[in-house]
Amino acid sequence: MNFYPQERIALFIDGSNLYAAARALGFDIDYKRLLQQFASKGHLIRAFYYTALLEDQEYSPIRPLVDWLDYNGYTMVTKPTKEFTDATGRRKIKGNMDIELAIDMMEMIDHLDHVVLFSGDGDFRRLVEAVQRRGRRVTVVSTVRSQPPMVADELRRQADVFLELQDLAPMIARDPAAREHAIAQRMAQMAASGEDDDDDDDPHRVRRSA
Repeated sequence: MNFYPQERIALFIDGSNLYAAARALGFDIDYKRLLQQFASKGHLIRAFYYTALLEDQEYSPIRPLVDWLDYNGYTMVTKPTKEFTDATGRRKIKGNMDIELAIDMMEMIDHLDHVVLFSGDGDFRRLVEAVQRRGRRVTVVSTVRSQPPMVADELRRQADVFLELQDLAPMIARDPAAREHAIAQRMAQMAASGEDDDDDDDPHRVRRSA
């Protein structure tokens, strides 16, 4: 990784985007290891994690992760999702966090030397360009090895450094045994509470209560 010990670093994690990229590559992220990995590269000032939450959902699969991250070194940025009806009459859920991420990055920029963006969203290209004009380096973490690639080509080209998520897997992946244990615990909790398992283990999937 292209880091310097004296650099002030901040992580900006697009939660749903990073989850989708890791899932496409077939591994789960150990967020404790991820934080330790980047903290060892310089002075880690902040690690922001962005995700939208359903307000009226009795049980949100992502809530345990949000709570854990909040108590273990991450700065959580969440907002409630919005439900609307599109032109075809279908009910849709909107939970985009791009604006929140962009504002936080620009507000933090005077206190940083190096920004690490965990996202492949091409909408962030102009944000990366603006940060670079302020004299800061930007590393983008995503993957080109999934099918299809998860990172937009324009974002990858704009970044000073592109880190392939698959190459980071040995350093930040969760032990498969730990994942099986977590799934077993969740199944036990669901059985105790009488919930149905919908066979979808995506904690970022926005779902609506019936």
